[in-house]
Amino acid sequence: MTHPPPLGRDRLVQLIQRIRSSRVVVVGDIMIDRYLIGDTERLSPEAPVPVVTVRERQAKLGGAANVAANVASMGASCLLVGTVGDDGDGATIRQELVVARLDGRYVVTVAGRPTTSKTRIIARSQQIVRIDDEVDALLDGPDLARLVRAVREALADADALLLEDYNKGALAPELIAAAMEVARRRGIPVVVDPKYRQFFGYAGATVFKPNRRELESALGAAVDLQDRNAIPEVLTRLKVDNLLVTLGAEGMLLVTKDGSSLRIPSIAREVYDVSGAGDTVTAWLGTALAAGASLVEAAQLANYAAGVEVGKPGVATVTPEEVLAVHEERFDQIGRLRRGGAI
Repeated sequence: MTHPPPLGRDRLVQLIQRIRSSRVVVVGDIMIDRYLIGDTERLSPEAPVPVVTVRERQAKLGGAANVAANVASMGASCLLVGTVGDDGDGATIRQELVVARLDGRYVVTVAGRPTTSKTRIIARSQQIVRIDDEVDALLDGPDLARLVRAVREALADADALLLEDYNKGALAPELIAAAMEVARRRGIPVVVDPKYRQFFGYAGATVFKPNRRELESALGAAVDLQDRNAIPEVLTRLKVDNLLVTLGAEGMLLVTKDGSSLRIPSIAREVYDVSGAGDTVTAWLGTALAAGASLVEAAQLANYAAGVEVGKPGVATVTPEEVLAVHEERFDQIGRLRRGGAI
C-alpha cells in the first residue's frame, strides 16, 4: 500500500479555477440541522438530567443540502434534488438555500411528510442530546414520480452526479436507477455516499464512499484494509469502479478498479466536530472529478477539505481559499522538516 505523490500548488490552483465552471447535481436526503446552544448549572428536579438554558439558536442545511452548500461554496453551479415537507422546517430549508446561493427548483414539497430535522442541544461545548424528527419510509407513488422527473431534468447538462443517502427515504431504488441511467448515458462521474438500506444498489458508480463502520456493517464482517486481496473482492461484490473508505483520524483508503491501494493520511490540525465531514468529502470529491481531476487528485482535495471542516463547529462548508491555505501550510512544514534533516 502506497501514499500518493503530493498535489502541486499549480495543479491545485488550476483545478480550483476549473471547479468554478463545473455543473454538479446532488440527489438525496435533505434535512435541517438545528443547534440549541446554552449553559447548564443544575439538574432538573423532575429527572436526573441537566437543565440547559438556551442562549443561541442555529439552523443549518444538512444531509444532501449540506453537500450542495459545499459545492456552491467552491463557486461551482449546483442543482439539488430531494424533498422537504410542507412545514416550517421545509420553509427554513428553502430560505437557507437562497442564502447559500442554491437553486431550489428541483426540491419537491411532499404534503403530510415532515421535513427531516436533527436538533442538537449543546451545553459547555458538549452535546447533551440529539432529537430526530423524521419519516424514513421509502418515497413512492406520485411523489416519487415527481422526484424522478426532477432528477432527469436536473442532469440534462451536469458534469457530475452526487448521491447522498442518509436512509431517510428519498433514494428509492427507482430514483437511483433513473439517476444513474442518465449519468451513464451522458458519461459523467457518479459519487455515492451510501447507507445500509440501499448499500448494494449502486452498481456502476464511479466512486463508492462509505466509512469503515458502514462498510463492515453492510458486509457483515470486519475488513482487513491491509490485505491487498480483500478490498478488490469488496469492489467486485459492490459492482462499483472505485472505493474510497473514510477512516476518521486515519485519513482515507482509495482502492481503484485496477487493484491498486493508496493510503491518504489525515491532515486535520484540530478535530472540533466531525458532523458533516462526510458531506464535505463527497462534495469536494465529486466536484473535483467534474472539473477534470484524476481520482487521486480528487481524493487529495477532499482530504484537505475534510481536515478544514472538522476544525469547525457543527456542519460547515469549506472554501477553495481554505483548502489552498492548508495545502500551503502543509508544504511549508514539509520544507522545514527537509531543511532540518527530519525527512
